[in-house]
Amino acid sequence: MAKRTGWSIDFKLCAKRSVKGGSMKFAKRILSFFLVATALLLVGEIDFEKPVEAQSLVQNSTTETTDTTQGKIARAMSAGPDDIARSARIIDTDAKGNTVVLREGSNGFTCMPGNPKVIGEPPMCVDAASLQWFADAKAHKPKPTNTVPGITYMLAGATQRSDTDPNDMTSTPIEVGPHWMIMWPFDPKTTGLPTTHKSTGAYIMWAGSPYAHMHIMGRP
Repeated sequence: MAKRTGWSIDFKLCAKRSVKGGSMKFAKRILSFFLVATALLLVGEIDFEKPVEAQSLVQNSTTETTDTTQGKIARAMSAGPDDIARSARIIDTDAKGNTVVLREGSNGFTCMPGNPKVIGEPPMCVDAASLQWFADAKAHKPKPTNTVPGITYMLAGATQRSDTDPNDMTSTPIEVGPHWMIMWPFDPKTTGLPTTHKSTGAYIMWAGSPYAHMHIMGRP
């Protein structure tokens, strides 16, 4: 049986016991099971309706004259699962950096259209905890202040500079396919997850930093 303390499960212990009793393939299946179980457990304990007090928007304005409001809304909604995006609040920023509400929502999620011309500003749908996480990152706070794990969807894909350094602004951009994330400082040692980019499965992004989080490729 896996050991669970707080938000962590001893995946390595599960793997060792599985290898002794069967094949490595079976061990990997056990790890995948506990990973999914942990993610579902985290989602089940999150209060999506809890208000957030993020003081600034997490993305910059798209500022394209040909980018219509309906186009922005459609792009923002493309980032989330249909059942979440259809009732989410949609926000953007104007040329002065002020938050603009393009559509009100009712489910506690906020979707943003992002800026296709800027690396690291993809369309996304986030819950209140994730909105706070991203606001803290943009404000360069020492660590995120969300008190529960946040859920972030980037199902339209994204671009980023680094999987290991949150402050990297110069590396060659990395194209990332549809994925979703759990915004909580998971420890690679206790989860047994890798810390480098993968095209499938899960890994810990920005491991070792206060902004480490679980990155899960594919649609949930």
